[in-house]
Amino acid sequence: MAAPTKTVPHPGRALAALVALIVIMLLGILGANLFSPGQWHKDFKVGLGLDLSSGTQVTMKATTPTGGVPSSAEMTEAISIILARVNGTGNSGAEVQTEGNQDLNVSVPGKTTQQTEALVSTTALLNFRETLLYQPYTGTTTPSASASPSASASPSASTKTNPSPSASASTSPTPSTSSTAKTSAKIVPDAKASATPSASASTKASASASASPSPSATSSASASSTALGNPALVNKSTLALFNKLVCKPGDTVAWKQQVGYTNAYDYDDPNAQIVSCDSSGNKYALDVAKVQGTEITGATATLSTTNNEWEIDLTLNGKGASAFGSLSSTMYNKYGVPADGNLESNDYWLDSNAIVLDGNVVVDSEFQGAIPGGNAQITGNFTQATATQLQNQLKYGSLPLNFKILSVQSVSAQLGRAQLDGGLLAAAIGLGLVVIYSFLYYRGLGLVSVSSLIIAGGIAMLAVVLLTKYQSFTLELSGIAGLIVAIGITADSFVVFFERLRDEVREGKQLRPAVESGWKRARRTILVSDTVSFLAALLLYYFSIGEVKGFAYTLGLTTLIDIVVVFLFTKPMVTLLARTRFYGNGAPLSGLDPARLGARGPWRSSVPRAAARRRPDSATRGTAPRDPASRNTGEA
Repeated sequence: MAAPTKTVPHPGRALAALVALIVIMLLGILGANLFSPGQWHKDFKVGLGLDLSSGTQVTMKATTPTGGVPSSAEMTEAISIILARVNGTGNSGAEVQTEGNQDLNVSVPGKTTQQTEALVSTTALLNFRETLLYQPYTGTTTPSASASPSASASPSASTKTNPSPSASASTSPTPSTSSTAKTSAKIVPDAKASATPSASASTKASASASASPSPSATSSASASSTALGNPALVNKSTLALFNKLVCKPGDTVAWKQQVGYTNAYDYDDPNAQIVSCDSSGNKYALDVAKVQGTEITGATATLSTTNNEWEIDLTLNGKGASAFGSLSSTMYNKYGVPADGNLESNDYWLDSNAIVLDGNVVVDSEFQGAIPGGNAQITGNFTQATATQLQNQLKYGSLPLNFKILSVQSVSAQLGRAQLDGGLLAAAIGLGLVVIYSFLYYRGLGLVSVSSLIIAGGIAMLAVVLLTKYQSFTLELSGIAGLIVAIGITADSFVVFFERLRDEVREGKQLRPAVESGWKRARRTILVSDTVSFLAALLLYYFSIGEVKGFAYTLGLTTLIDIVVVFLFTKPMVTLLARTRFYGNGAPLSGLDPARLGARGPWRSSVPRAAARRRPDSATRGTAPRDPASRNTGEA
């Protein structure tokens, strides 16, 4: 029968893996500043929660659009949307808690009061609205009226492919560009979900009003006369607001006050025409909402495999699919192919459908064909960031309730700082006691335990910095409590290992084999203990609310770090120390002295014999070494 294969430990590999992990974490933190040491302090930042930094607490009352009490499902959806708005895709310190049936308490760290109010209380009904009038931003502060297109001319910068009845698509010239070009997306049938072929692609850009032919005889023309579209489709009140409105790039709030929009009913009423601005300063008059954001069931940003461009896959429920199909069919058939075949017809500019969120135009898209079935793709010159942003706006943009702010409170970090100082002091005292105990009880092995604690703390710090940088993680007092508890978890792991190792030494084994056999016995216990701790943290995070989540999150994180440290540092380091003379010979201060541990049988050194001869062995021989002088005196 063949002898069992003996496993040879390779502690160097484990230590190299630990070093590689730390290097990777450092590279992830430093990034582009890797070779700029003077900038490193900017990367090593830890996000602090509301109780440690500062922030705002807002109490709001939620009502349905008709003024009624919302259902629990509506409140749950509103909470998830608010959290998605504030937190984005990562873990931040924002909290939303309910009080009773209608009140919400929102805590947002690091935000000013005005920012927080706008962020959490806006009704934000997302709507799809047909563009009736459009005027590009010209860089001036007043509506442009310097020129108007003549009846027989239209913007020469616009071009569009005219879908031919034949199988082959016609080609259009490349449109010219201008500083006021209208960034336009396209909505096409989703090829992955529908067999309906999409129409030919098109692009459109708008020239500034100054590029229009035939200047006007006067400079007092209304803004609507220089706009693209059909003013006859706009009611008088909306047309008056359009003429009054001045849009500026980046303005998403002031323009509403300018035209007298005081609440969400003014700019989010789906049954009314509205005026609006986009982030580039372009101005719009929009029709009633034909499709609402509440009818969207999914929005996903994906990278197209055909043209390697980012696009958003959009799905709608039954009601939304029917309305979307009717809207796309009507608009494309009416405006997509002008009846007179003149692609420069003013009607061309009506083939636009604006996606409006919070009253602001998010993107102005044009239909490329009828889209039945409720599956569509929004394409355009999207980057991954802009596609993901639009995806989130479509997915989380609609709040089903209206909110009235009851109170707003700015929170100072002074109380949290005092509690933090107390917590850190307690942690320092606890860590100091663990270190003292380790050296008193384990003696030389205390170096391994203290080093394990330092490395575990360092990795935890790097992990928090990484989460702050990439996931907007914020550290609260409860999270710090979870990190402090990790001291006990890590200490528990090396205590289990050391005690198993000492048991093997008591049985008379040499230290090097005792390390391996003791590790086999300890490994299972450590894994079971950490698994129970991690599952407890996971369940606590899933079922808890508020600050308890922060505690559970850091507890689970440090439990995983403990496993990494024990397997990649503690055990490999003990293996290496067992090969040294101090630990291998069981020196009294090594923590592995067989006499002190009460070894049951003869204990042999784990170091080579040549080194062992240098150590007095009288205890095993039963006689004292002979004095050279006794050769002359005859003394024993």
